[in-house]
Amino acid sequence: MNPPALGSVRHDWSLPEVQALFALPFMDLIFQAQRVHREHHLPNTVQMSTLLSIKTGACPEDCAYCPQSVHYDTGLDRETLLEVAEVREAAGRAKAAGATRFCMGAAYRSPKAKDIAIISEMIREVRAAGLETCATLGMLKPDQALQLKDAGLDFYNHNLDTSPEYYGEIITTRTYQDRLDTLDAVREAGLKVCCGGIVGMGESVTDRAQLLRTLANLPEHPESVPINQLVQVPGTPLHGRAGVDPFDFVRTIAVARLLMPASHVRLSAGREGMSDEVQALCFLAGANSIFYGEKLLTTGNPDVMRDQQLFARLGLKAEGQAVRADGAAALVAPRLEDASEAQVV
Repeated sequence: MNPPALGSVRHDWSLPEVQALFALPFMDLIFQAQRVHREHHLPNTVQMSTLLSIKTGACPEDCAYCPQSVHYDTGLDRETLLEVAEVREAAGRAKAAGATRFCMGAAYRSPKAKDIAIISEMIREVRAAGLETCATLGMLKPDQALQLKDAGLDFYNHNLDTSPEYYGEIITTRTYQDRLDTLDAVREAGLKVCCGGIVGMGESVTDRAQLLRTLANLPEHPESVPINQLVQVPGTPLHGRAGVDPFDFVRTIAVARLLMPASHVRLSAGREGMSDEVQALCFLAGANSIFYGEKLLTTGNPDVMRDQQLFARLGLKAEGQAVRADGAAALVAPRLEDASEAQVV
């Protein structure tokens, strides 16, 4: 592969091509990822999202990493669907803290009609607060996706988690095709897609390459690509697995950036256990989105103050902010440099 050719938006990646990226010398890979990142995104900016669990626990799926599954005893308290007023208040706090996107997560295999109606009202309230909206509710039928779109939903999150080949080692209660079908329904409804995976579940480098290749070869790249590092929760089958090497995790971020240059690559779950130095390498490798706040659904996340201090040390700004000549923050529209095919989300 000729590295200078990297950076074009493609949907025809072969597995050997992706494996060759993972095999690049670390410094070369990071250099290429940062170069491509700057061709498609404003440097030193990070999109800020907040994630709220609107319905916790009692999920019938058996995802081996998930503390919300009914199959595992993790000590998690089950909670029913939140009141709309609670979500409205949480969205206001998120906006005040600097978030631009508000994500709502519910532990469903697939939501019922009455749940969709209530969540649609939540979406309207979050939109009224001036935030982008995102939801992750499990599998969706086409009519449900359309209902959420009509309510004002911007993004739908539905991760593939891992490669098609390794998927059966992690989940048995829904198929890989089930996940792809939900992504199709979401796209057909006109929603933007947030879709990524998890690193550190015992998968091979080839599995990571296959996951990213699957995402990159979708008819449209996901606008947001969350790369999660496994958070090991006692009581889940994956608890006690050997942790992923930090450089291997950074490599996954970098390859995601090269394969999907116009997408936002989100440094997602697992940040709480990462040093500031590893996070800085992830941003250098092309990550330009994070979840902002103290909790991701049921697992921990770096608190707001730590993130603010890290951003100050690295000279990073929240997407949509710039610094005026007098040093004050000013809201601006994100721009692209030499990126005719890129999309900002």
